[in-house]
Amino acid sequence: MVGTALEWFEFTLYNTMAALIFNQLFFPQFDPIAGTILAFSTYAVGYLSRPIGGFIFGRLGDKLGRRDVLMLTLVLMGACTFAIGLLPTYATLGVGASLLLVALRFIQGVALGGEWAGAVLLTAEQASIRHRGFQASWAQVGAMVGIFSGTAMLTLFTAFVSDERFVDWGWRVPFLLSFFVVAFGIWLRRGVPETGAFEQMSKDGETSAAPITEVLTGHLRNLLVAAGSRIGSDVVFGFMIAFSLTYLTQSLGVNRTVAISAVMIGVAANGFGCLAFSALSDRIGRRPVYVAGAIASALWINVLFVLFETRDPLLIIIAISVALVIHSAMYGPQASFVAEQFVTRVRYTGCSLAYTLAGAVGGGLAPLVFTTLYREFPGTLPLKAYIWATLAITIVSVLAARETASRPLKD
Repeated sequence: MVGTALEWFEFTLYNTMAALIFNQLFFPQFDPIAGTILAFSTYAVGYLSRPIGGFIFGRLGDKLGRRDVLMLTLVLMGACTFAIGLLPTYATLGVGASLLLVALRFIQGVALGGEWAGAVLLTAEQASIRHRGFQASWAQVGAMVGIFSGTAMLTLFTAFVSDERFVDWGWRVPFLLSFFVVAFGIWLRRGVPETGAFEQMSKDGETSAAPITEVLTGHLRNLLVAAGSRIGSDVVFGFMIAFSLTYLTQSLGVNRTVAISAVMIGVAANGFGCLAFSALSDRIGRRPVYVAGAIASALWINVLFVLFETRDPLLIIIAISVALVIHSAMYGPQASFVAEQFVTRVRYTGCSLAYTLAGAVGGGLAPLVFTTLYREFPGTLPLKAYIWATLAITIVSVLAARETASRPLKD
């Protein structure tokens, strides 16, 4: 959980900056909305590069082990985050600054593409059958802890630093502090043991010679089910933690601190929801909880925009918090659900590809699609339609899978 939190802490710093000020720092020659679209394009790069990380680290995770791969992804993520804090802006380097930002974002995405599956498998492969959903969900909670911590740091920082100073130099400080975050993460992960499932497989000489090929040829249906189950939840999440900041601050004129605080509170609620709904999925099954979360998300999105339009801070907090609690009904059980779709010899690769491919199609493009739709079409109906369509994909994918709760992991 803590290792995943550290990586998402760093990823969140970029996501929030892209929503708030990177359009000014790296794309100032465009109007605010166009600049935001370009800033979210770099946000998308961090997701579109994840499948590369899934291919690279998924294969290594199935051949070399879960823990060592997680160490490497943490170092890569931290080095890129620290480097972003040192980047010259467009005013100093011109388009070169924008290109460097995209390059670092690309490597960040590659690193995170190998992170999720390893973190999930460290728990899922050692969990008891009766509590696997709950225990695996701690990796999901780690993402919320990282997002909450990153958002909290920015909220606190912006409260004491003027907007002028924040744009001038203050935005760099959280990125530079990632050095200490990575040092702690490396120390922590050195003490994590390898999973028994992988060690037994290695001892028996049953590791896959070509895990990527094996997944694509022998487990393609499972890959499509696992990836499809993530798309809707990723789009909802991308809307809540990225585009909602832009929509609230730039379109509705809501104070930046209010918007960030609302997301932070919602993310905290999501973390608790992940544990609760994952425990529920151990009792009644993954599919009922997952599908209920998707349907509830589709219904709540109508209420959410109405509450946003009030511009009332309390109602905005309620809107985002309820949305992210509902989202946790999908996100919490997701860890065990995806891991349960694959056999041990290709589980790291299968989970990585499902996670990264869905992230590229869903979460990575979501803020960019939302911003473009909002710019080109009046009203919020196109935004809602996009969310509804992706949630429909998730519902169909989950229903296409067999129930996996209370069953042993596939050997």
